[in-house]
Amino acid sequence: MKRIAVVILNWNGRKMLEEFLPSVVEYSREEAEVIIADNASTDDSLAWLATHYPHLRTIVLDQNYGFADGYNKALEQVTDTDYYVLLNSDVEVTHHWLTPLLEAMDTHKDIAACQPKLLSYLNKDAFEYAGACGGYMDKYGYPYCRGRVFDTVEDDNGQYDHAQEILWATGACLMIRREYYWKAGGLDGRFFAHNEEIDLCWRLHNMGKKIYCLPESTVYHLGGGTLPKSNPRKTFLNFRNNLTMLWKNLPEPDLKSVMRMRLILDYVAALQFLLLKRSWKECKAIIDGRRAFKQWRHEFPRNTQQRIKPQKGNRIEGQDNEQLANLLPDGRTNLFLLKEYYWGNRKRFSDLP
Repeated sequence: MKRIAVVILNWNGRKMLEEFLPSVVEYSREEAEVIIADNASTDDSLAWLATHYPHLRTIVLDQNYGFADGYNKALEQVTDTDYYVLLNSDVEVTHHWLTPLLEAMDTHKDIAACQPKLLSYLNKDAFEYAGACGGYMDKYGYPYCRGRVFDTVEDDNGQYDHAQEILWATGACLMIRREYYWKAGGLDGRFFAHNEEIDLCWRLHNMGKKIYCLPESTVYHLGGGTLPKSNPRKTFLNFRNNLTMLWKNLPEPDLKSVMRMRLILDYVAALQFLLLKRSWKECKAIIDGRRAFKQWRHEFPRNTQQRIKPQKGNRIEGQDNEQLANLLPDGRTNLFLLKEYYWGNRKRFSDLP
């Protein structure tokens, strides 16, 4: 039995598999089983896999369940492993990329999930938008990363090359204990895609578990392999799912104040798309995302159980404990990120208070 299962979810991604799968197979074979889960592709992905990688295990799903439930359906069939690695099909891995992740997880039993340093495949000296060097979230639910704040992506100069406890790890390359994946309820399949990994990591945090970024491991992410960043569908999913995640996980005393502020901020964002970027489709996607959230929010039970505070001891040496001190009890940072970014002109993670 291999202790790690690297599971790549594929949907009509034969070209991605052709470009990126060779590095995964080459640099994972000693430590992990590589599994392809196919989300009912209509291209020639399965035929290509059968020809070029007949030895790899393939899980074929009966329909396209999206990212979140696609992984749930696939991982239900992967039971003989200690750890899952959820790996996007557009990620190039590097030599011994799994070793630092496995060593940290084996040594620190309170770490439920972790990620490597995520750099851009197209510009290998820069971080990649989807996860950079580990994720946080401000008090109004806006995600950001070490190395990426809103659309400002930093070059990698080694400034975040220390292991760090974070709130969320990127779904582009997420290592998680199989036991805690299911104890936390897995990814929320209703999200389809976007924010689902943040929601899962937030639930793990509220269970008293830790999430880490371990930049000793590096991978390169293309990004936008399924939905380009400029796609209104992506905007819709991001706003709908982010609001739903807040509804599910925010502490009761904060819910009303955060949602009132988000009502204002989201419509400001919609107007910005309309007036400054001349994009009615993006403006409408935000409005539709808010409307969809209001229509389905009562399907999601509020997480009202008492939150377990993570233990302060047993932290990995070298991390920035000042950043941890800035966290609210539920894991959000006590920042108004829009204010810091636009009015304070603090564009980089290291500039934030």
